[in-house]
Amino acid sequence: MASTACFLHHAAISSPAAGKIPSSRYQAVIIKPNVVICKAQKQEEEAHVGNCSVSRRLALTVLIGAAAVGSKVSPADAAYGEAANVFGKPKTNTDFLPYNGDGFKLSIPAKWNPSKEREFPGQVLRFEDNFDATSNLSVVIQPTDKKSITDFGSPENFLSQVSYLLGQQAYFGKTDSEGGFDSGVVASANILETATPEVEGKQYYFLSVLTRTADGDEGGKHQLISATVKDGKLYICKAQAGDKRWFKGAKMFVESAATSFSVA
Repeated sequence: MASTACFLHHAAISSPAAGKIPSSRYQAVIIKPNVVICKAQKQEEEAHVGNCSVSRRLALTVLIGAAAVGSKVSPADAAYGEAANVFGKPKTNTDFLPYNGDGFKLSIPAKWNPSKEREFPGQVLRFEDNFDATSNLSVVIQPTDKKSITDFGSPENFLSQVSYLLGQQAYFGKTDSEGGFDSGVVASANILETATPEVEGKQYYFLSVLTRTADGDEGGKHQLISATVKDGKLYICKAQAGDKRWFKGAKMFVESAATSFSVA
């Protein structure tokens, strides 16, 4: 408005006397240029503001680009398919610890401790839960004349040949136990699942077995067995947990340990 008022004042000074030119003609001549000039001036101002905005955006873009070039990638930046680590430290799985044995490797629950107890012939490793020794894992290595785990027959046939892994019935006599056991039987084993995965060209047998005893200890035991053959040796990993603890979180640790077992 200030610039427009100045222009109108200037036009009035330089215009001929009002008495010589009809008022209507004067308004037509004077007002229209003022309107046009005001619009042009407004457009120039808008263009100037627009140019300033563009310049600021360009400057900001240059600054951001320079900052990106000069800075290192933050640990919190997530690659495609990964979760961002906002604390800036690499994420590690603290629930398990890697273990490399003689020709084999597996992941062991971090809160399990090594045990010197040896239950089976050829046992080279045993770890057990700090709070409950029923939750444990063992690795057994025995000589064999088999070329492959499949030479033992089906997974069920293989289990019958290594049934000592499930524990032997110590009582033999006449008894009629409750809980669905046959007469004279105080323990049972039921195969819940079998699998025959192939890992790096090597065949494995995997079995999930639920064993129960007449005394109802732990409500039974979930025993997971993973086995393979290499260079005349039978490699077996057995991990287990009581039925009660199985459903209270032990399942994850036992399954992860058993399925992580592999032979180099």
